[in-house]
Amino acid sequence: MDETQKWYLMKQEDGSVFGPITFDLLRQWALDAQISPLDKVSTDERTWTKAPMVPELEMDFLIEVSPDQYYGPTTLGAVREFLQMGEITGDTLITNCKDGSDRPVRDIAELQPPAPEEEQPVRTSIRLSLQQRIRDLEENLLEERRAREAAELRCEKLEARLAELSAKTY
Repeated sequence: MDETQKWYLMKQEDGSVFGPITFDLLRQWALDAQISPLDKVSTDERTWTKAPMVPELEMDFLIEVSPDQYYGPTTLGAVREFLQMGEITGDTLITNCKDGSDRPVRDIAELQPPAPEEEQPVRTSIRLSLQQRIRDLEENLLEERRAREAAELRCEKLEARLAELSAKTY
């Protein structure tokens, strides 16, 4: 991978574009479960490719979330997040798209909790980050509505005053 190449990420849910960023950062986002299977990536912002189609992002796993429903392809980081959130269990089947194998989560060494001396701080879930972003946007929206209402009230008062002054001059 060309280390000088700049990349862009387009989020499927709202079309927002992030970048330019390095491929290393893009890959880290994928590994941290911040890129969904429906998100797209580009090097020129004109030609977009679904993120799982870029092999170096390692979005190679399907999660069987119910007998007839799968999530992915995604990274082991996303599988780990599903596990931490309680959305899947150790019995959940994970399909490795590279070799076609199906294994329960409990049999995937990379998904096992570290030994107590190796514990790392748990990364903030993207869902929690999105929930905070939604709360912030809702708060901003309320502030904007209040400001608009105050401006409309001032405008009405000024129009009434203008009408009053106009009536006096005639």
